[in-house]
Amino acid sequence: MGKSNKKWFFAIILLLSMILAACAGDGSGSDKDSKSKDNTNDNKDKAEEKGTGEPIEGGDLVIAAHSDASTMDPAGSNDVPSSNIQFNIFENLVKRDADNNLIPSLAEEWEAIDETTYEFKLREGVKFHDGEIFNADAVKASLDRILDPKVASSKYNTFEMISNVEVVDDYTVRITTEYPFSPIITHLTHGGGAIISPKSIEADYAAMEKGEDAGSVISQNPVGTGYFKFESWAPGSEVKLVRNEEYWDKLAHVDTVTFKIVPESGTRKADLERGFAQVIEHVQPNEVAVINDSDHAKIIQTPSTALTFIGFNLNKPPFDDVKVRRAVSMMVNKQEVIDGVYDGFAIPAEGPLAPKSFGYSPDLKGIEYDVEEAKKLMKEAGYEDGFKASIWTNDNPQRIDIAVLLQDTLKELNIEITVEQMEFGAYLEKLRAGEHNMFMLSWSNSLADGDNGLFSLFHSSVKGVPPNATWYGSPVVDDLLDGGRHESDPDKRAQIYKEAQEELVKDAPLIFLNHPEYLTGVSNSITGFSVDTSNILHLRDVQFVK
Repeated sequence: MGKSNKKWFFAIILLLSMILAACAGDGSGSDKDSKSKDNTNDNKDKAEEKGTGEPIEGGDLVIAAHSDASTMDPAGSNDVPSSNIQFNIFENLVKRDADNNLIPSLAEEWEAIDETTYEFKLREGVKFHDGEIFNADAVKASLDRILDPKVASSKYNTFEMISNVEVVDDYTVRITTEYPFSPIITHLTHGGGAIISPKSIEADYAAMEKGEDAGSVISQNPVGTGYFKFESWAPGSEVKLVRNEEYWDKLAHVDTVTFKIVPESGTRKADLERGFAQVIEHVQPNEVAVINDSDHAKIIQTPSTALTFIGFNLNKPPFDDVKVRRAVSMMVNKQEVIDGVYDGFAIPAEGPLAPKSFGYSPDLKGIEYDVEEAKKLMKEAGYEDGFKASIWTNDNPQRIDIAVLLQDTLKELNIEITVEQMEFGAYLEKLRAGEHNMFMLSWSNSLADGDNGLFSLFHSSVKGVPPNATWYGSPVVDDLLDGGRHESDPDKRAQIYKEAQEELVKDAPLIFLNHPEYLTGVSNSITGFSVDTSNILHLRDVQFVK
């Protein structure tokens, strides 16, 4: 595409996205700031923001969140808004530090007894928020629950290799896997492995017997061992946590944390500026320079292990045809999307795994931008005259911009696209119903591992469960992903994931767009705040400063 064409191309996209944003009532707009990423790069790779002045105890921390949680139950949805709140209420046996190294949490130490058995020595003197004692029975109750078919957890596949959880004594647990599974300790750091109060689990099962959904009790009143306790949830408005004064380790500094739901990016930015919020999520790229140049806040830029993608519903013609999927994929110029929508705060994705993830291969070649080849494939598929379809997205400004861009681009293939946007919780529910043609989501790959990065997206056992709203399933890919779970040799595992990604690029169930940077606005009035590579907010060490 020539320079003059690019100029007109982005002018059209900018105009279209502004119109759509106005119709949607999004106060954030989509205008690009004149300052580029190169001029605002002093916070690059900065995972923690420090305020100025003397730290003080107490205070009410307010986080302006883009979307509400969908559940407080660790066995529930995999979405980041839910995980961000759960992370600060619950704890796991094992956790990861800032460099993704495994470190003790509720388990003080662990060892491999043999290639399928691991023994954990548990921390004593820990209590749940409801006063229940943390012990081996509590661990067994939580892990057995996530594996229970009646609960039907969306996170089951992360733990399905566990065949038995044995209570050895009050503070010793043995976990046995069905087959050798090298990343088992890493998987235990996943949010689904959070340890829930046995009393709460018992009440949840009692509610299920009366016809209630699994998680109904736990989600209404989540009870963990973490440094914050759940206080209240007004759906669509806010979630409030309070400091756990009986926490077994170092106490949190702030008195309360309020996750205030603010869908509009411009409103979140204004809240940060006026001091109504100390942290704002999902800062838009065109807001970075303005915030960094202010005297009240800075941006934390965090390289991610996430994948942003456009998915096809393989159950709906014409997207059941791989030629159509590849043709549509070829119409996306990923670098232009990054420059035009993200202001450069992302890297192009060749396949599903980001460079910081185990299993990433620098040799993988994705589908390249090629308009003429796309037209050729459409003709071969019998769709030379195009078709009509829709693309769904939640109310994320970047995703809306990309959807509008795709809408305009696909006109060249005679494809007429309707863009539909909705609130995040409703969006996930509608995706599960399978009524969509195309959709936009991201997958955080919170464990930074090939298994976590691929299984939930592509294994046929999770068809129809977001993020696998493509309904994709392939015997070849299933065999490779199963093999990656069984293989203990790191080099052989890496090769397996490379081959799986090659198959996925060929099948094109997704348009692999990019691996974004997480942009978080943090007030100069606090210190100790950090974000990890899966976009989870760490709040225990946050303090206000004078």
